Amino acid sequence: MMFEDPGVGVFQVWDYVVFAALFVISSGIGIFFAVKERKKVSSREFLVGGKQMTCGPVALSLTASFMSAVTVLGTPSDVYRFGASFIIFGIAYTIMVIMTAELFVPVFYRSGITSTYEYLELRFSRTVRMAATLIYVVQTILYTGVVVYAPALALNQVTGFNLWGSIAATGVVCTFYCTLGGLKAVVWTDAFQMVVMLMGFLTVLIQGTIKSGGTAVVWQKAQEGSRLEIFDFDLDPLRRHTFWTITVGGTFTWLGIYGVNQSTIQRCISCKSEKQAKLALYFNLLGLLVILVCAVFSGLIMYSFYMDCDPWTAGFVSAPDQLMPYFVMDILGHLPGLPGLFVACAFSGTLSTVAASINALATVTYEDFVKYCFNNLTDRCSTWISKGLCVVFGVACTTMAVAAAYMGGVVQAALSIHGMCGGPMLGLFSLGILLPCTNWMGAVGGLAVGITLSFWAGIGAFVHPALPGKTMPLPLNTSGCVPLNTSDILTTLAPSLAPERPALADSWYSMSYLYYSAVGWLATMTAGLLISLVTGPQRGKDVKPLLIRPVCNLFCFWSEKCKTLCWCGVPHDEETVDFSKNFVSSDALAMKQGQPRDQVNGLSKDPREISSSSSPEDKAYINAGFTKDTYF
Repeated sequence: MMFEDPGVGVFQVWDYVVFAALFVISSGIGIFFAVKERKKVSSREFLVGGKQMTCGPVALSLTASFMSAVTVLGTPSDVYRFGASFIIFGIAYTIMVIMTAELFVPVFYRSGITSTYEYLELRFSRTVRMAATLIYVVQTILYTGVVVYAPALALNQVTGFNLWGSIAATGVVCTFYCTLGGLKAVVWTDAFQMVVMLMGFLTVLIQGTIKSGGTAVVWQKAQEGSRLEIFDFDLDPLRRHTFWTITVGGTFTWLGIYGVNQSTIQRCISCKSEKQAKLALYFNLLGLLVILVCAVFSGLIMYSFYMDCDPWTAGFVSAPDQLMPYFVMDILGHLPGLPGLFVACAFSGTLSTVAASINALATVTYEDFVKYCFNNLTDRCSTWISKGLCVVFGVACTTMAVAAAYMGGVVQAALSIHGMCGGPMLGLFSLGILLPCTNWMGAVGGLAVGITLSFWAGIGAFVHPALPGKTMPLPLNTSGCVPLNTSDILTTLAPSLAPERPALADSWYSMSYLYYSAVGWLATMTAGLLISLVTGPQRGKDVKPLLIRPVCNLFCFWSEKCKTLCWCGVPHDEETVDFSKNFVSSDALAMKQGQPRDQVNGLSKDPREISSSSSPEDKAYINAGFTKDTYF
């Protein structure tokens, strides 16, 4: 049966003004920092903000970057169709932030690195570092393509703008302010865009609740539609969303995104101190939970509003990801400026995510490839190369959005990409940080096995989608829609034979997409440890204490005997280490090769003159074990 589309509002002049203001202000922040920091020409200033950032803007930046348009558009649609179990991600976020702040960030911050993957060379070998960097570049470009496509789809739905023109505009603006202002522009623009995201969500929540008849009505209808059946403790790994898939699988997925991701770690190590970096992560957790609650309640309100006439089933929208923008235009279309505010909300998430990704990609490429090939670059030259890399990756991420149109739902596509790549990467860093006995052969072998298994599951699921039984949305109703008055005769197509499915299609390929990361992590850890034991475990005396952090570090009640066992012979009671015989980073290596200290990573004074009044970055170098013997 066909239904008559009641129609929704269209963009008016004030909507375009509000929407355009987002782009103008974002670009203005980039110009401001380009002018303000024009005399600071080192790549360190451009890529990590001179390590002078504070926890506030960094926390807002982290939240805005990872609560992208995928969350703004995809999560309400997911709740609308499958129920509010998405709220359980709050548990995964909490575990993830604690693990990142207490396990990973201390190692990265004290190591004095700029690229996260620089750690892998210090801990294992350059081969491991290069392999991980290449995987990260591919992962980030794929993911960024999804988050560029999502808001462009929203704008296309509510305004009729050309879809690919919207994608191009997003890429141009992100690349512009990221290239001009560097990390500081990215962080402060993210902070502004986080405010826009909250305003957009609050507008939808307030007006949607009023239009639906109030909070009590929304809650009652959600209950009647089984949208509030949150806790499903079924252990079946083939179920899409259960308590276990979200808490276990979600934790591993988000740890891969946060714990070892260059985009996150780069902003954490840009803070003035390790304490500021940890505070940024914990404040960011509050932001993650607030945005999650807003997105889930938006989905419940949307279900209450369309309980008797589902726009998707009725054919008013062509894809589930268009439900949220359709709903916004339905309830806000008559209020000039407010639809523009919501679309700005969706684009805020994307601008922040894309800019952070571009900056991170430029950083790892410069640190891991350019500096390795050309180690005598001047500060001005290195800054221009970094800016050029921002432009290159801005173009790459924007063009990748074309492929995102064929990836299905944005939430599942985004998290699947992170799961397939992030899980093995998380396993690789876990091998280095948690297991001192792991050697470089175990690291390479473990990464290869983890990538193979997670991509086998992910690509298999894409080629052979799970049958509806395990992933069916909750019932949707069209009894309240107005039938279209037409005499058209619907043609009944002859049923076609279903293609033969391979043996693994209903088991391995049908696994919940949230488990891809856990599978990759477990495979990498298991294979890496076994290969290391077979080829000869790493000797404890060859591993620097600053590069590892066995899990016993998190529990003060462990005995000295247990600590000694977990540290595998590495002296666990050393707070600092003299790196006079081993370099810690490429910057330290440059100093050893005789480059002037004021041209290396922005060190402001002779390490022999460090005092209580010294800058935070100088203290960080000393805390990492740098002494006068290291360089002079």
